[in-house]
Amino acid sequence: MQGLSIIGVQQIDRVVEVVEETLKGNSVRLLKQRKENGKKIGGASLDLPKIRRNPYIEIISINTGCLNSCTYCKTKHARGNLGSYPIAEIVLRAKQSFEEGVVEIWLTSEDTGAYGRDIGTSLPELLWALVEVIPYGCMLRVGMTNPPYILDHLEEMGKILNHPRVYAFLHVPVQSGSNQTLHEMRREYSRADFEQVVDTLRKNVPGISIATDIICGFPTESDEDFDDTMTLCEKYKFPSLFINQFFPRPGTPAARLPQIHRQEIKKRTKRLSELFRSYEPYGHQLGKIQTVLVTEIAHDQVHYVGHNKYYEQVLIAMDENLMGKMFEVEIVETGKHFLKGKRRSSSIPVKPVIAEPVPLGCVSGDNHKKELNEETIQLSNEDKQNNLLKENHMFFIVIFLAFLLYFILKQFYT
Repeated sequence: MQGLSIIGVQQIDRVVEVVEETLKGNSVRLLKQRKENGKKIGGASLDLPKIRRNPYIEIISINTGCLNSCTYCKTKHARGNLGSYPIAEIVLRAKQSFEEGVVEIWLTSEDTGAYGRDIGTSLPELLWALVEVIPYGCMLRVGMTNPPYILDHLEEMGKILNHPRVYAFLHVPVQSGSNQTLHEMRREYSRADFEQVVDTLRKNVPGISIATDIICGFPTESDEDFDDTMTLCEKYKFPSLFINQFFPRPGTPAARLPQIHRQEIKKRTKRLSELFRSYEPYGHQLGKIQTVLVTEIAHDQVHYVGHNKYYEQVLIAMDENLMGKMFEVEIVETGKHFLKGKRRSSSIPVKPVIAEPVPLGCVSGDNHKKELNEETIQLSNEDKQNNLLKENHMFFIVIFLAFLLYFILKQFYT
């Protein structure tokens, strides 16, 4: 590691400083957690300039770190304890994003449900504050939450997810349907807790889309434990199911346990994958009228990707006038992972915000540019003429000095 520098995830705003010191031959180690008054904070400021991967989507981290100590995970080691950003800072970033043409905001973290527990607030309080600043025609997506912390807010979350400017979507990873395996994983909830989350949200938010994760082959998982996982997934038929094979991460408690043979893990993964492929989650939506917000180009480069209220992917024929806009479609085709929609001729696309998005590859959050208005950046005709005269004068002066230098050097060498 000699001659190399290392920067931690909470120090990303100091990357330029680290690079400069490294180029001077110094080795820098910035790995400590960021603290304020002795208490961990979220991390680098949210108002730093950034280049968006998609100019229509803003991704905002609301907290870093974790409250859990799962036996298979390295997150706690890498990111430490929970550190939440203040509500005001998150709302300010969201408002700035909308001013820059963003139409969709994603809230992310290792666990959004735990937000605010370290600073005396909660996820619902944050979401209600954000809803107040979301323009008509824009949408908010809430990121992954673990079951233990969302349990305290189920009723309030139901109200928020029913809001017209919030996607009725939640990613709640269960990892296993066996109470014994969940205990060995130190997940801090039971199967019944997870079922309460799903049942309550499906009851209070009609049509909600709930995604989940499963780990196949955790070291202590018996055949009976995996059968419990199968029955859970068969019961709920999740439209999005992320299936992962267990792999021991060095330094974790689970890595020190006797491992299940890889062939058995593959066998279990195949069983669950076959179950997932056996049902069609979107067939009942054929012929329905839905409102979608278009934000992406599909991988086939033929369709645009829009999302309906439930954050289900809807493919629409490309039309440059539709990007970043909201309108109604009729669902004309369904597949395992998508819906296909046709825009209704009577539906006028709504452009949610006045500002044009920051061009792809350009830096957002440039306050100096944003503050300049048309009057300050456009020179008057007289100013332009004066500048042109100055440029011409400078050109002739440079030519004159070049000739003068030429004759002096010629005299000197002859």
